[in-house]
Amino acid sequence: MSAPSHIEVAANAEVTRSDAATAASIRHVSGYSVPGEGSSTTIAVVTVVVLLLLWWVATHNGWIRDLFLPTPERIITSFADAWKGEIQGGRPLPEHFGWSLFRVFTAFALACVTAIPVGIAMGVSRIARGIFDPPVEFYRPLPPLAYLPLIVIWFGIEETAKIVLIYLACFAPLAMAARAGVKSVMIEQINAAYSLGASKWQVIRHVVIPAALPEIFTGMRIAIGFGWTTLVAAEMVAANAGLGQMVLNASNFLRTDVVIMGIFVIGVVAYAFDLLMRHIERAVVPWKGRA
Repeated sequence: MSAPSHIEVAANAEVTRSDAATAASIRHVSGYSVPGEGSSTTIAVVTVVVLLLLWWVATHNGWIRDLFLPTPERIITSFADAWKGEIQGGRPLPEHFGWSLFRVFTAFALACVTAIPVGIAMGVSRIARGIFDPPVEFYRPLPPLAYLPLIVIWFGIEETAKIVLIYLACFAPLAMAARAGVKSVMIEQINAAYSLGASKWQVIRHVVIPAALPEIFTGMRIAIGFGWTTLVAAEMVAANAGLGQMVLNASNFLRTDVVIMGIFVIGVVAYAFDLLMRHIERAVVPWKGRA
């Protein structure tokens, strides 16, 4: 094997110097990430603590009258009294809580069973879209109080009317989310399934529905929020028990402490269910946001 010539040595040296210069000119960029990435738990905890502290300071220094915003201690006392049934109506808080949970989650379950298939059908079939789209889009912007009198006339003042009202509030966002999820499926995925010999129903089952799950879970979280929002309106219909009824009854007697306590209970339960839905979503659709 012959020794390398002077030209080869010079060329190799030139390449080495060029690579070194290129490496030196490259800027090493760090510290960048996806917008919104990272945990916000610490910030959330600090925010809640600051708000509670401001509430305590404002009420104890007399900046806000007790009628408009009671002290945190009074809210805790009201919770203890409500738990024992020592408030207007005489029913304990667990009974109010149980009836509200029954109404909201019964309506939510019925909405999931009916609205998700309807939304998927609207996304994959122009016939279904033509049938369901006009009525859903018509009533979707209407506030529940607008059609509450009709619900009472049609279904009376028993539990059916309350559940139907909450059901209608949950149905539209669920159907729209399922439809949007179907429309978000990439055409490349569908064509790939057809090229492998899949039938239309196999494509819907194995491609369309899994791809639509992230949007469906988002719609479920939105729908349960609408359900809790509509709860107070639903329990205006001759209800004897329920968190919404408890809040309305307390407002008639200017019991602001009971009103705020009831709002806290509804908010905590709704937030806990939302956290549960997020956990289920991460387990069922772990690919969300990683495309």
